[in-house]
Amino acid sequence: MTEKNPSIGILTSGGDAPGMNAAVRAVVRYSIASGLRVFAIYDGYQGMVDDNIKELFWGDVSGIMSRGGTIIGTARCKAFREREGRLVAAKHLHQHGINKLVVIGGDGSLSGADELRGEWSDLQRELLERKEVSPEEAEFCKHLFIVGLVGSIDNDMAETDMTIGADSALHRITESVDELRSTAFSHQRTFVVEVMGRACGYLALMSAIATGASIVFVPEAPAQHEWRKNLCALLEAGRKAGRRDNIIIVAEGARDVDGNPVTAADIQKAIEEGLGIEARVTILGHVQRGGSPSAFDRYMSTASGCAAVNELLKADENSESMMIGLRGNRIASVPLMDAVAKTRTIADAVKQGDYELAEELRGASWIQALDIYKTLCLAVPALKKAPAKRLRLGIMTCGWPAPGMNSAIRTVARLGIVRGHEIIGIENGVEGMIENRSRNLEWMEVEEWNMEGGSKLGANRHLPEGDDFYRIARNLDDWNLDGLLVIGGWSAYLLVERLQRERRNYPAFKLPMICVPSSISNNLPASELAVGADTALNSIVNAVDQVKNSADSSRRLFMVEVMGRYCGYLAMMSGVATGAEFVYLHEHGITLERMRADLELLRSSFAKQQRRVALAIRNENANKTYTTDFMCALYDEEGGSMFDVRRTVLGPLQQGGVPSPFDRIQATRLAYHGIESLLKLIERGEGECGFVGQTNGHYVYHDWIELERLVHREFQRPKKQWWLDLYEMSRSLAFPPEK
Repeated sequence: MTEKNPSIGILTSGGDAPGMNAAVRAVVRYSIASGLRVFAIYDGYQGMVDDNIKELFWGDVSGIMSRGGTIIGTARCKAFREREGRLVAAKHLHQHGINKLVVIGGDGSLSGADELRGEWSDLQRELLERKEVSPEEAEFCKHLFIVGLVGSIDNDMAETDMTIGADSALHRITESVDELRSTAFSHQRTFVVEVMGRACGYLALMSAIATGASIVFVPEAPAQHEWRKNLCALLEAGRKAGRRDNIIIVAEGARDVDGNPVTAADIQKAIEEGLGIEARVTILGHVQRGGSPSAFDRYMSTASGCAAVNELLKADENSESMMIGLRGNRIASVPLMDAVAKTRTIADAVKQGDYELAEELRGASWIQALDIYKTLCLAVPALKKAPAKRLRLGIMTCGWPAPGMNSAIRTVARLGIVRGHEIIGIENGVEGMIENRSRNLEWMEVEEWNMEGGSKLGANRHLPEGDDFYRIARNLDDWNLDGLLVIGGWSAYLLVERLQRERRNYPAFKLPMICVPSSISNNLPASELAVGADTALNSIVNAVDQVKNSADSSRRLFMVEVMGRYCGYLAMMSGVATGAEFVYLHEHGITLERMRADLELLRSSFAKQQRRVALAIRNENANKTYTTDFMCALYDEEGGSMFDVRRTVLGPLQQGGVPSPFDRIQATRLAYHGIESLLKLIERGEGECGFVGQTNGHYVYHDWIELERLVHREFQRPKKQWWLDLYEMSRSLAFPPEK
């Protein structure tokens, strides 16, 4: 047996998922930093049975965060399903002194680990009787402690909002469907796209929202008896309305109300026989598992891996097996088998046709997303009930354009129109308000807007002053608006604030106004994730991957400056997602003492040949004196012959590009809550103003009076920022502890 130091074993089991390597890296480094030894169990439970177990060290997990799959392998193991196989596995764990396990996999893999834990005392007793382990080994491994991380692209585990790999899979699907749409539009074709999800329709539903798919089939909402006829009617209505393409997304586990499978081939046949048109089938298959993990899967997996180690460190003989999940944006631990049981209850409910129970267990957020989609996908608006008064609702974008704004506009336009209201798009931000530039948004006009970056209405940071207010008031009177919804960053909030202040002079400003947060800097009140920030973060991570890959044999420090103004979100999260050694934030500041300490760490690690490349991420306004240029010059000079420095300023690259799936979905949800809140304010008739946001997974409306309590005016950022808690964790993963 190895030396009697506390040891953790880590394995990945079941299907691979992007982000597993980030979790492995975090477990290995955080364990070492906590004084533990770490052993990789290669190829899952098969490696436990075959004794393919090796110790991992700090450098063994360098450079793996950007790689898909799992570097320690995964395999299905028939032997482990039998008690004799688990007995052999237990023997090998004893021999390596492993009494703590981090298991990354799906519900089957996690329940298998808990089964081993449940049998541990009996297995140990039998191994002692056979003299296959020594009394010392048995005493050291008297208890087995289990913590699970959910690796599943299907996002099908209960008690967690997201699983490792689901966001990356959603990226693959959305990218593929976007590309299909371009050819479908050109040739006026219909594509049927099958995505993964045997008992969970998450990937199908969310990709349908993100891509603006015409129809979606998911296991939780079965197709009705007349689904073939209804499908053809919807497609024909879309053609008559001017829809040039149709994308139909079907989960592999979709079925009808009688429990019969609804496959891509079934849908293709229904279209060709019902409409006499050609339909093409695309089965994405394992491409959904492949590729480099998204930024979210990297930083979420990293935080989860560290949390797993902490959970094992505090475990005692009375501890049950735990699972690390995500609630909103917070890491949370829950009893493992409770989550597994609930997951299997949902799958059984779908299998048995109890779809109401399945949806109920999925949660209110799932049900709401499905309801929103059912409205957004319509070819023509289906007015259920004429409103008591047909309202005129203004919508505009303000501030720097952010990816996802168009999804928000599309959502507001369609949800407003389907309620019988007019949606007035104000063009080019405040300048359009001043110059009387507006137009009615029509249903089909916004059809293809989901996949486009920027703002189709136009946006800028201009704010009204002096005579501008008179001209805006005159135009608002001409437009006869009942309410105004503004999508944007700090400029949007300042605009609403200024219009409120001028109400005593201009009665036209006494209309309800709502702000929907959209800013790549993610610096807006009461919104932990603003529209645009996820796309910007992915752009940074992709760029940094390329920058790091450009390194040759030279020893080099890359200093990358990112946007964010006085908010360090992009710097912090990209630092975690890329494994940066240093992250410089305005929130923490930069001092000479800090730079001196960081230089010593760099010189020491390069001198010991512990690294060939180092990475520093700097927020653009981290310090007005110690600029990026200054720091690069200082580090280059002090690095001498040990390392050189390369500076990269990413600039507008972070603002552009196609919106990520998350930003499209987040924009849709925030816009939904924005227009719902606006309609309620109009109904009250008091001209109130407010803003919507998302906090810890909940979408909430806030009265304007709350703004002052929530924000740091001088630096235009929230007073409390949830992601700052990740800073110390990231530091602990950067450099190995001194021996």
